[in-house]
Amino acid sequence: MERLLVRENPNILTCDDIERILPHRQPMIMVDRILDYEPKQWAVGEKLMSRNDPVFAGHFPEYPVFPGVLSLEAIAQCGACAIMTSDEFKGRIPMFGGIKNARFRAPVRPGDILRIECRLINLKKNVGIAEGAAYVGDKMAVKCEFSFAIAN
Repeated sequence: MERLLVRENPNILTCDDIERILPHRQPMIMVDRILDYEPKQWAVGEKLMSRNDPVFAGHFPEYPVFPGVLSLEAIAQCGACAIMTSDEFKGRIPMFGGIKNARFRAPVRPGDILRIECRLINLKKNVGIAEGAAYVGDKMAVKCEFSFAIAN
């Protein structure tokens, strides 16, 4: 996937905006803010990996690593922000349909800032396909393709 760039005059979503857009709540919100997005096309977000996040206490105590499946969830939530900002889908529930070609390339550790990028490949009515990746610095940590549906 080609890297997504944040524009000079970005569309920004704060954590409060994200809570208004997505149905998720803590501790399952995996995106702290959206740096830029284009509705129904793409989004770039980030998550600060706090050492106080309870997931690090159990995964793994001696070598804390953010679970890869939660990085996939972060990519999906980033993409959902791009979709759910469209008037057409406001108030509905985005749901995973499936995940393809997930690859975990580098650990995500406490103190890291996870940059999350997601691009919609296809969207027909309420079903779509997207691709995404998450990075720590310039290093890709995870990438995937996924399908989704927007429930009523």
